[in-house]
Amino acid sequence: MFTLVRSRVRTAALALSAVAALLTGATAATGAAAAPAPAKQGPTSVAYVEVNNNSMLNVGKYTLASDGDNVFDVAVIFAANINYDTATKSAYLYFNENVQRVLDNAATQIRPLQQKGIKVVLSVLGNHQGAGFANFPSQQAASAFAGQLSDAVAKYGLDGIDFDDEYAEYGNNGTGQPNASSFVQLVTALRANMPDKIISLYNIGPAASRLSYGGVDISSKFDYAWNPYYGTWQVPGIALPKSKLSPAAVEIGGTAQSTVADLARRTVSEGYGVYLTYNLDGADRSADVSAFTRELYGSAAVYTP
Repeated sequence: MFTLVRSRVRTAALALSAVAALLTGATAATGAAAAPAPAKQGPTSVAYVEVNNNSMLNVGKYTLASDGDNVFDVAVIFAANINYDTATKSAYLYFNENVQRVLDNAATQIRPLQQKGIKVVLSVLGNHQGAGFANFPSQQAASAFAGQLSDAVAKYGLDGIDFDDEYAEYGNNGTGQPNASSFVQLVTALRANMPDKIISLYNIGPAASRLSYGGVDISSKFDYAWNPYYGTWQVPGIALPKSKLSPAAVEIGGTAQSTVADLARRTVSEGYGVYLTYNLDGADRSADVSAFTRELYGSAAVYTP
């Protein structure tokens, strides 16, 4: 399997409660009016964007040559972090300056995608500080972090949260090791807070293998789950229907186009409903994107700068 390589957030900590900037030109709670759901037939296409280096707006620059529909259905802001406050011994949601800039400028960085009918989701990732989704010491602590996540979704007019349990480095700063209850309590509280928003699982790390506790199984609380290893095929080990799973995962520009096409063809032939892509940048990647859109939707992709 190909090891996931991505840039890490290493700037100083800042609690979500300290974030005071308002959205420019849009109401956070409602955002801009979304376009009707795309008319295209076929799997849901997902694009992760490394906002330390690239613009979210790149996701909206690709359409199908056949009918002009969006290529991508879900855009993922990569990535916010779960950090650890050693003074209060608690986890908190942290945005580095690049993620914060996207959120503060939602009117120009997020709303244009939503107006096209593209959902915008915030990925949350460990940050080497010991805090993770799988080691909350109590249900109260898990619920408190869930509240920070749902508050961010409401404040910035987002469409959901993506969980990526990497780089937590459980045990750092005196934190606990993964436990059985933590992630179940976190996802249960988050789903209660935002019943109509997306919750997705990047199927990696201790949290991904701890989906059941005390008679509660949170599998059905997820909208999507996907394979985290680019250039490979791996069915996520979660009890969701095929329509919500992406066994295929590719890095745009980093996975050979022949592999991209093969994985897309397999997605269709085996009846899966999601196709995951990572690292969409600002270059014209229409050849790489067309490699999967031809198989998923029967059309090449067009890039419009």
